[in-house]
Formats: sequence, C-alpha cells, structure tokens
Amino acid sequence: MIDAVLGFLAHVAAALTGLFVDSDALVLAYMFIPFVLFLELPLNLLIWLGVLRYYTRQIYAVPTRYPYTPRITCIVTCYAEGQAVHGTIRSLLEQVYPGQIEIIAVVDGADQNRETMQALRALEPLVQQYASRHLVIVPKVPRGGRVSSLNAGLNLARGEIVMAVDADTSFDNTMVLQAAGHFRDPNVIAVAGSLRVRNWRQSMVTRFQALEYMITIHLAKVGLGEFRSINNISGAFGVFRTEMVRKIGGWTTGSAEDLDLTLRLKQYFGRHPEFYIPFEPRAIGHTDVPSTVGGLLKQRLRWDGDLFYMYVRKHRHAFSPRQMGWWNLVIGIWFGMLFQMVMPILIVLYTLWLVVVADPSVVAATFVVIMGLYAVLTALLYITALVFISERRRTDVRLAWLIPVFPFYALGIRVWSLVAIVNEWWRQSNQESSMAPWWVLRKGKR
Repeated sequence: MIDAVLGFLAHVAAALTGLFVDSDALVLAYMFIPFVLFLELPLNLLIWLGVLRYYTRQIYAVPTRYPYTPRITCIVTCYAEGQAVHGTIRSLLEQVYPGQIEIIAVVDGADQNRETMQALRALEPLVQQYASRHLVIVPKVPRGGRVSSLNAGLNLARGEIVMAVDADTSFDNTMVLQAAGHFRDPNVIAVAGSLRVRNWRQSMVTRFQALEYMITIHLAKVGLGEFRSINNISGAFGVFRTEMVRKIGGWTTGSAEDLDLTLRLKQYFGRHPEFYIPFEPRAIGHTDVPSTVGGLLKQRLRWDGDLFYMYVRKHRHAFSPRQMGWWNLVIGIWFGMLFQMVMPILIVLYTLWLVVVADPSVVAATFVVIMGLYAVLTALLYITALVFISERRRTDVRLAWLIPVFPFYALGIRVWSLVAIVNEWWRQSNQESSMAPWWVLRKGKR
C-alpha cells in the first residue's frame, strides 16, 4: 500500500515537472483561461486599486467641520433570539452618536416568541437612561417573515435614515456615526457596512468563514466601493435613506430581500447617474455564522440559490443601461453573474474534462498547481486587508495559518454553489426559505 502511494506521488511529481519543463500548453491554457485571466485577475486588480485609492484618500482627507447627525431609525427584526437580543439593543444604545436613535424591535410571531418579548421589555428601564434613545416594541402576532417585519418597522419609522438589522447582530459603538456621515451627500441613497464573524473561535468552519468575510466583504467591498461597484447591501445590517426605501415600496420578497432591495434601488441609477451606494468599512457589525459543515451548506444552498433566482428570474429585465446605467450593468454582469454563477459551472466542467482526458498523475499535478496559485492569491489579499484595512490586526493575524488550505474551502463552496444553482433552477427552492412562512413566499413570488 505504501509503495503504491509513493509510486503515485512520484508520478505526480514527474507530471508536475512536466507541466513546466515540457510546457504542456494545452493544460496550462486551460489552467489560466478563463478562470484567472478573464474573470478573477481583473476583479482582484480592481480591488487592489480601490484599496490603494481608499488608503490614500484617508491619509489626505480633510475632516468635516460640522458632524451630520440626522435621526436614525433602527428596525430590529426579531424572531426567536430570546435573551440574545440584549446584545443587539445594548450595542445600539451605546453608540457614540449625538443624534437621536429610534429603535423599533419587531417581534415576528410574538405569541410563539414570548421569551424574546420578555427580553425586550426587560430592557425598557435601561433605555430610559439614555436621553437620545427610544425603544418601540412591536409584537406582530401572525408570523409573516423578515420582510413583513421590516415593512412594519418602516411604516413606523420617523428617522431620515433607516437601518435594517438582525436581532442576532451586534455593532461597534462608532457604527452609526460612521455610516450616517455619508448621507450628508444627497446623492447617497444607501450605505453598505462591513460584517465580521463574532463566533470565529467556535470551530474550524467558523474560522474559515472569518477569513472568507475578511477577504470577500471587508477587503473586496472597500476596493469595489471606491469605484461605486457595490452589488449587494448585507441583510444583517444595511443603512438606507428612508424616503428612497418608501419610494420603491419597501421590501418585497421573502427570500434574499437584501439583494432584491439593492437591485431595485439600482434600477434608478440609469435615470439618476449621480446616485451611488458607498461602502463604509468602519461601520462594523458582528454576526454569528454556522459552526458545522451541515449548517454552512444549508445556508449557502439558500444564499446561492436565491442569487440565481434574483438575477435570472426576478430581475433579469432590469439589466439594461436605461435602468442601471452602463457601469452598474457591467459590474452586475461581471461580478454578479459571471463571477458568482458562471464560475462554479466552469470550475466543475473543467475538472470533469481534466479527469476524463488526462492521466491521474497529471490531474493531481494540475490540481496542486491551481491550489498553489489560489493560495498565493489568498495570501496577497489577506496581507492587503491586514495592512491597509484591518482595525483588529491581533485577531486577524490569528487566521493566517488557514491560508494554505483556504483554497480547498473556497473550491468546496464554489462546487456547492453549482448545486444550489441547479437546485433553484430545477426545484425553485426559494419557495422553501425559512425566512418566511410558505404562504407568504408563494404570495410574494413574481
């Protein structure tokens, strides 16, 4: 057995050498085209340029003379968080924001979630100690899902700016101050904030997601945001101009409501090219992520399936220069469709092709080279985030040891994305979302 393994490894080493010494052009071409050269490399170059621009801009930025502190309404969507809702409400009460913060906590299915209701009512004496904070508890008896809760809160909102937050998300105490300042510009209709993994120490699965969030949210959105290329405002917490959300009719779907709202906002960009959505990396929320492989796969099955539903089914007619403008159209197709939906298909097809046409040792050697390249790319992105963006370097540096194996995690997530896309295409799985009851999902589909 050992001799057979050593023999195979020797064949792999010989094939690996042959890839470069013998210049197997066909294999090398398929390694780089279209995965890296056409899709990933240009995107990463755009991110790096954007991060450099952001870092330079922060150095030479002139501080504003007067703070901008409009009334903020925070809609906290609650379902079955229980005592955990205390962390979210406290983090909003303790914001170092001199303006008014109105917190509307909407409890979905209040009769079934009495523990959450009691936890919120127990906070009322604490809220009274803050002169510029106000808590409104909305017990919504029939369960209608997250969208129903958001719209109920929107109807009561009195703030110029509205935030949609999950009841299991907590925030840095400067989050509101950093996000609100962008709305000084009347052309800003929403602000995307950054998310960090709160339970990153819990398991290997959460550690991988912490590194993933660091690269794909904290870093990538800084770079893309500098070129006004934000594709999605996170559902865990997004910040919006209230009148704009009301103008488009609030939230309108039971699944992927964050991407749905972002795409509907962007449909005004063609008529109003001055509108834009900045990303604020200093507005930071902390959320818990799935701690098991099964929980992660279930989450991504919903996320990636909903992505296909939004782009291909519900909003396919919105992708036109007249509605989105040329730049947002290009970014939506390139990053939203090609990178997030076409890439998983290409990776799986390429792997199957290689397995069929090549010797097993060549397949293994090619796989080693590709994983090595992605490890180098991951390391470069990680170092960029650590040096230029990170506000918690002592925490982030503890994720560095994951870099050599992170490409395997990323490959698994991309293959699973294809499963999610096929599942949505074949079964319309968006109607099985846990974000709302089935009768609400069926009624809301278009």
